[in-house]
Amino acid sequence: MIRELDRVAVPDVVEAAKDADILIFVLPHQFIRTLCSTLLDNIKPTAVGLSLIKGFGRGEGNSIELISKIIEKNLRIQCNVLMGANLANEVAEEKFCETTIGCKDKRLAPILRDLIQTPNFRVVVVEDCDTVEVCGALKNVVACAAGFVDGLGLGDNTKAAVIRLGLMEMIKFVDTFYPGSKLSTFFESCGVADLITTCYGGRNRRVCEQFVKTGKTIKALEDELLSGQKLQGPATADEVHDMLKARNVIDKFPLFTAVHRICTDQLRPADLIDQIRSHPEHVMKLEEGGP
Repeated sequence: MIRELDRVAVPDVVEAAKDADILIFVLPHQFIRTLCSTLLDNIKPTAVGLSLIKGFGRGEGNSIELISKIIEKNLRIQCNVLMGANLANEVAEEKFCETTIGCKDKRLAPILRDLIQTPNFRVVVVEDCDTVEVCGALKNVVACAAGFVDGLGLGDNTKAAVIRLGLMEMIKFVDTFYPGSKLSTFFESCGVADLITTCYGGRNRRVCEQFVKTGKTIKALEDELLSGQKLQGPATADEVHDMLKARNVIDKFPLFTAVHRICTDQLRPADLIDQIRSHPEHVMKLEEGGP
């Protein structure tokens, strides 16, 4: 049984974490290594982690690392992940939603579920941890594309096509870089549900819509709309692009590539659709359905 303790804010991260059995990580992914270096040797060796961080870390060369793996490597603890269609303001208002926890430890899984779950915040635990985490990062890239579509006023049909192609690229990315994943994971809250929510209500979509409408830079819009907080989508698109380039598979991910190029001023937002007219998904279906 889990007892709910009085909520106490402790500003010192070492003081807050030193006696904890479960460490929950919620911060921009760019700062995770700094946090880990602060916590190293200051936490219980039996502690376990739960990462809510969406994004990738930079690895050696042009590789990327999952945030959970960075935490495990730097703190020498097991780290699980939580991702889902969970816009923060709606969760705070206790509106009903679902989430997904990726956890391979059958003993720990029910503990994490019971710790997080409420009548209005329902938890499904799956073992496919890597796919859960990758979905949480890649959906922000697709949301940027959805924002460009909204800014261009291209309508719901085009937006639906972009979301579908984005989902297909997410699946292909996981198949390419994290083989052994389960397709069923994409139908949990961490997958298609979070993708839809983020492409209609998230900050990445909102900022990228204004990027098109105002002509301002991403940095200026971060300062104006997010009080200086960093947008995850463009940074993740950059990390993903480097990995695709290193593996020589850029041509298989035209939507991800277009988002990266738009965010780095190499491509006009108005040219987005031209980049996906001959998407591999379209060509493949035509070839399969031909005479």
